[in-house]
Amino acid sequence: MTLEELEENEDEFSEEDERAMEMYRQQRLAELKALQAKNKFGHVLEISGQDYIQEITKAGKDIWVILHLYKQGIPLCALINQHLNGLARKFPDVKFVKAISTTCIPNYPDRNLPTIFVYLEGDIKAQFIGPLVFGGMNLTSDELEWKISESGAIKTDLEENPRKQIQDQLMTSIRCSVPARREESDPEDD
Repeated sequence: MTLEELEENEDEFSEEDERAMEMYRQQRLAELKALQAKNKFGHVLEISGQDYIQEITKAGKDIWVILHLYKQGIPLCALINQHLNGLARKFPDVKFVKAISTTCIPNYPDRNLPTIFVYLEGDIKAQFIGPLVFGGMNLTSDELEWKISESGAIKTDLEENPRKQIQDQLMTSIRCSVPARREESDPEDD
């Protein structure tokens, strides 16, 4: 019904209908407030080592935190920061945080960058360390989303790993050319 039709038919609503509508309205408001409280992030927060305990260890009950340790001037770190910005908007109930590696962990080696740590209630649930884990500069946002979803931090709508699995052609051809063993073979024949 349109607003005008509702106003015309207002007298036709019984008190019971009004109570039901009010109950529905209150329930819907409570749902919206819960969703709003849950979806309170939606961006990547830059922190320093001093913020680590407050922002990660004490993030809160049932709060997943994705921490990206990076360094300026490393192209793969810049690419991951860009992908994380999109993922933070897509998953506003997850806290996405980035920090220059040496501000959080003094003397953290550059060879371990980029690094992503996944936390739940202050405990590390997954870690992705070094450029090989991410597959280099061809890393897509979907591939990063899939990788993080494997830790349980986000619920992806992707149905399969977007990264094409590299098949070892040599091993595949060897497996295909090996004759199958006969199960009925006599032990003395071997």
